[in-house]
Amino acid sequence: MLDYEKKFCGKIIAGIDEAGRGPLAGPVVCACVVMDPFYRNDEIRDSKQLSAAVRERLFDEIIKNCLSYGVSAIDNQVIDEINILNATKKGMLEAYSRLKVKPEVLLIDAVRLEVDVANEAIIYGDELSFNIAAASIIAKVTRDRIMEDCDKLYPGYFFAKHKGYATREHISILREKGPTAIHRRSFIKNYLYEQCKLW
Repeated sequence: MLDYEKKFCGKIIAGIDEAGRGPLAGPVVCACVVMDPFYRNDEIRDSKQLSAAVRERLFDEIIKNCLSYGVSAIDNQVIDEINILNATKKGMLEAYSRLKVKPEVLLIDAVRLEVDVANEAIIYGDELSFNIAAASIIAKVTRDRIMEDCDKLYPGYFFAKHKGYATREHISILREKGPTAIHRRSFIKNYLYEQCKLW
């Protein structure tokens, strides 16, 4: 988890990652985190490998021990307008711009960005970089909280349970009730062919 941090030893490093590229509903959330280089926590790793309870606890630990962080949520309407890849890049750049500490190196999970500092796109970066892993946890917890709030706004869709992903239950409810205001039209068209012809 520290190979990339060791590669850039002595420099201020930020990691950036996203949560929510694949769901049918809700935003894509991006986070950029500059961890204190002297802080270590072996529990911090790819958010997908952690339980929700552990992620919540580590979220607070990361906020407490990082030098700076930024978060951005790009909603479903923007995703439909500019596609998910461009929405992800937009969110990552916004998260980066919100840092209060300027990094010298930016490590990015799988996505290439045009930024004003040295940067590296790393495939499976959330499994290989401590800073990216921290960002993945911040992004995931933030997005899950957003979807839990959406669950209250749209009762019966169970967003707190499936977080907008294309589970069998979610697709069944979507076909029965139709889309909400937070569903990504460009993502659900294959599931709602007849309804989509009316949009």
